[in-house]
Amino acid sequence: MSILGAVAVPHPPIILPEVGRGEEEKISATTVAYKEISRRIVELQPETIIITSPHSIMYSDYFHISPGEAAVGNMAQFRAPQVALAINYDTDFVRKLSADSMAAKMPAGTLGERNPSLDHGTMIPLRFLQQARLDFDHVKFVRIGLSGMSAAIHYKFGQMISKIADELGRKIFFIASGDLSHKLKDDGPYGFAEEGPQFDSQVMDNLGNADFLKLLTMDNAMCNRAAECGLRSFWIMAGALDRKSVRAEKLSYEGTFGVGYGIVYFNVSGEDDRRNFAYQLAKFKKYESEKRRANEDVYVKLARYSLETFVKTHQPAEIPDDLPIELLNRQAGAFVSLHKDGELRGCIGTIAATQDTLAEEILQNAISACSRDPRFDPVTIDELDDIEYSVDVLGEPERVFDLKDLDVKKYGVIVENGGRRGLLLPDLDGVETVEEQIAISKRKAGIRPEEKVMLWRFEVIRHH
Repeated sequence: MSILGAVAVPHPPIILPEVGRGEEEKISATTVAYKEISRRIVELQPETIIITSPHSIMYSDYFHISPGEAAVGNMAQFRAPQVALAINYDTDFVRKLSADSMAAKMPAGTLGERNPSLDHGTMIPLRFLQQARLDFDHVKFVRIGLSGMSAAIHYKFGQMISKIADELGRKIFFIASGDLSHKLKDDGPYGFAEEGPQFDSQVMDNLGNADFLKLLTMDNAMCNRAAECGLRSFWIMAGALDRKSVRAEKLSYEGTFGVGYGIVYFNVSGEDDRRNFAYQLAKFKKYESEKRRANEDVYVKLARYSLETFVKTHQPAEIPDDLPIELLNRQAGAFVSLHKDGELRGCIGTIAATQDTLAEEILQNAISACSRDPRFDPVTIDELDDIEYSVDVLGEPERVFDLKDLDVKKYGVIVENGGRRGLLLPDLDGVETVEEQIAISKRKAGIRPEEKVMLWRFEVIRHH
């Protein structure tokens, strides 16, 4: 067995005395736990340490594996240039991981290097290993950035890492670097959100129980509102532990500075085919897809029918015969929004009616959402089971002259300057104020922030 163990760790620069200058004493439990896991890693005598970090180079659709023979880094950006490290990369491991990723059509490799210096998400765990007297002359490293892709893809990438360690006969240890929520306190770096403590509690429970299915299926909207940092790092680590018998040990959790710092250590003792979480995740997603389809109303069913017909046949769908009269005797603007794995996958709509019926409006906008949204590639057949739909039917716009007449949760907003017009729907994740709503609408319309606009508000009926 090549993977000796794994650990989820935070990376607060303030934990280093050279940076904290006394403030590190406020997170002493994290320091104690860090020293303990570093001692254990040194005792295991790994040949290669894999480190995933959210502060290494990150792309939305690609895992960046640091290239080259070696790398250096320091904490100069945190006013501690004297804290410096140098590591050697496991070039054979990197070469095989890149080649196997290409063969498996996994978007990962060494392309796109922008800054070869070690990031602080890597430096912090390395500093503790240095103090624990890890032999940096003989232990090699693989440093990997995260991506914006799904939990399933992160997990599969972790499986590939473990497989390559087996094939190379390499004894590896996996360090998943990542803080938890950044929204634990009003005076924290991002303020407070109720989702912050919820996120931290769930992650620590899921990691502490080694329940990787729950870790992989956490609510994406909640995670985003919590301003999380390390979840994707933990997903890759979980994949590296696929089908392994593990015992999880929660060593510490602190949120002193408004950011969650948790350390969970994973002892690996053998194989366990019951812990096949890639298979379990696929079954879970299939169940969720079937449940969504069963609960969709006629508006969403129509959007799905239109999109799936177009993706499969490249032809628009005909109006079904059994639609209710409300879709056939009414005209209205409508937006069709697509989500996949909790992330937006397409959204196109019309402010006012452009078709003879609302049914035709939805049919047409579903096609546009899947194939004409310039922010995304067209939806493919392989994605159809994973797409979640919502249909917003717009009420008549009403001119407003005072911001107090707007409500970000209740009303959508339309901004206009000359021939430029932008719209934003109401009650969107991450849009908390009217000012944000207007600013985003201006950007969409190509209107500069300082330019004056005419404002309209509208209500929507949202169908999920």
